[in-house]
Amino acid sequence: MKVKPIYIFLTLSVMGLLFTLANTPKISAYELLEEQSQSSNDDYDMMMDVLTHQRCMNCHPSDNIPKQGDDSHPHYFGMARGKDDHGFEATNCNTCHQSENNLNSGVPGAPHWALAPASMAWEGLTRQEIAERLLDKNTNGNRSHEELVEHMTEDDLVLWAWEPGIHANGEQRTLPPVSKEDFKKAVENWFANGAVIPSK
Repeated sequence: MKVKPIYIFLTLSVMGLLFTLANTPKISAYELLEEQSQSSNDDYDMMMDVLTHQRCMNCHPSDNIPKQGDDSHPHYFGMARGKDDHGFEATNCNTCHQSENNLNSGVPGAPHWALAPASMAWEGLTRQEIAERLLDKNTNGNRSHEELVEHMTEDDLVLWAWEPGIHANGEQRTLPPVSKEDFKKAVENWFANGAVIPSK
């Protein structure tokens, strides 16, 4: 009986696969968990690199005074939180900050420009404390994990950090140390893996 070449090919392929599997190092459940944990920590670190950058931190003050500039100095003109996180009636945030950057004056802008609510004050906190506050519904605007992901990856004011425009002197504002796409992936992955805050 003549064996068809296709059967010989399939037999060799199966034997090759079995040989490969037999000689592939086994990964224990513990090692797999360690690998997943390290990946989650990497996503966490990448996300926190952005959240602690001045582009975000300037609008999350602990003293109700918005900060500005790459050196995070107190906002000019005596601005403060005021009513509904938008300053005072005579000096409302939106008097100067419009829905987009002003290329002539250098005043930054994005939709619903405002300070983060006082419950979301991050200035002076450790990364772990910021993450805890981020996940706590009492301090995150009563957001679920899904809503937090949407807020952090789709909100125009959050994403403004990667399109901050220029200073009045014409210099470009610094960007977060992580690209926008990498930040989005890190946020999505971190929450997908349980939003675990490293103990370190």
